[in-house]
Amino acid sequence: MKTGQVILVGAGPGDPDLLTIKGRKALESAEVVVYDRLVSQAIYDLIPDDAERINVGKESSHHLVPQEEINQILLKKALEGKRVVRLKGGDPFLFGRGGEELELLVEHGVPFQEIPGITSAIAVPAYAGIPVTHRDFCSSLHIITGHQRAGKPLNINFEALVQDGGTLVFLMGVSALSTICQGLLDAGMEPDMPAAVVEKGTTPAQRPILATLSTLPETAKAQKVKSPAIIIVGKVCSFTEQFDWFDKLPLKGKQVIVTRPKERAGTLSERLRSLGADVTEFPCIETHPLLPCPEMEEAVDHISEYEWLVFTSPAGVSALMEMLERTHRDVRALGPIKLAAIGPGTNRELQKHGLRADLIPDIYDGEHLGQALCQEKPAGKVLILRAQWGTPALTEVLDRGTISYSDIRCYETRYTASNNDDVRRLLAQKPIVTFTSASTVRGFVLALGEDLDYSGVTAACIGQQTEAEAHKYHLHTITAEKATIDALIERIMEGE
Repeated sequence: MKTGQVILVGAGPGDPDLLTIKGRKALESAEVVVYDRLVSQAIYDLIPDDAERINVGKESSHHLVPQEEINQILLKKALEGKRVVRLKGGDPFLFGRGGEELELLVEHGVPFQEIPGITSAIAVPAYAGIPVTHRDFCSSLHIITGHQRAGKPLNINFEALVQDGGTLVFLMGVSALSTICQGLLDAGMEPDMPAAVVEKGTTPAQRPILATLSTLPETAKAQKVKSPAIIIVGKVCSFTEQFDWFDKLPLKGKQVIVTRPKERAGTLSERLRSLGADVTEFPCIETHPLLPCPEMEEAVDHISEYEWLVFTSPAGVSALMEMLERTHRDVRALGPIKLAAIGPGTNRELQKHGLRADLIPDIYDGEHLGQALCQEKPAGKVLILRAQWGTPALTEVLDRGTISYSDIRCYETRYTASNNDDVRRLLAQKPIVTFTSASTVRGFVLALGEDLDYSGVTAACIGQQTEAEAHKYHLHTITAEKATIDALIERIMEGE
């Protein structure tokens, strides 16, 4: 049997956007993923659906799986011929026991790679506005583990650290914070030396706490600081208030639930995270082409009889392209037909296939799409490709305009959700929930239960039809001025 491979991947400090490109590629190609507790949900969601997932849940003073057993798991899966990713928080080679995990692989001749991760020792201070080096204050940086083995004292040369005068960053040191600060004071460091502890760094829950070396333990205790957190000691900590850019992001700490289908959630989620939001993806619907679809195939066979081809969502474009591929054809089969799209998102899907909409209404809904088509006064028939349960608003307008059309339902919407219990718990935090269609509203409520109290939920709706659906379930709504992701995000930033 062919021997597999183990790839150690550093997941970074928490912000999913800090996962390296190479790390993401390795993760997306994995057959087995062995992961720790500090891996963010957004990175966890990148794991292929068909990959085996093994949680080894390492945390301070408690290992779900002992280190020796983790090493054996990696070896066993590699010897099965699997492509194994060992996903670790931060960087595998910086207090991450990456070297220990490779030793057994080397003994057995198993191929491996190590993909570095961005370490919290640099990233977390940066997100808190602390440059770990500054030529006016220090000429060195020291990264020290503050982890204490059970029953043993810290093995730190405090005198050497104080004499060097560089910035000190202690990882895994929350439980030993008082010991660390006292050790530095006993070694002669000034009591008023700026110091900070940053909890849950680079995540929307990040909390920087600034004090002095002598006051930091009591301040952290009063603020109930918990792991994961890092400790920074040095004059550079004085820059926090001046350089703290992360806490100034407009959606910092806001809880936002994104309900778009999984394949379309990425752009919205990434944009919200870049503004500081704590995003939970909760795809409530899936779209599936109705294939085979004889009606659509016959219409394309006779496409010359139509003047316009109309799409009410990107899913309609995808369904058509999948049908063309299955029937060994491509976009040339569409000939000279004109294309109408309900909005920019649908037009972008067309552009992926070398096409471009000839018509997009000013307001992105079925009614205005119908009105725009009527203004074109088509002499030939209109072919509509849309969802199985699409709104009648479009065809009602065409009927009033005596426009001849074929209304073909080429894909279905299925309601689905996987992390229902987690999202139910989030409702207590009064989150903002984004809805990009009426079907996402229905999917959200069906997934969680119609009997729940949604009065604390703010529904951020992309259009009037979506808003109307949200009102049926007594959701408090804020609605974008235009049916675009940009407008929806702008509305969320405006708040109530």
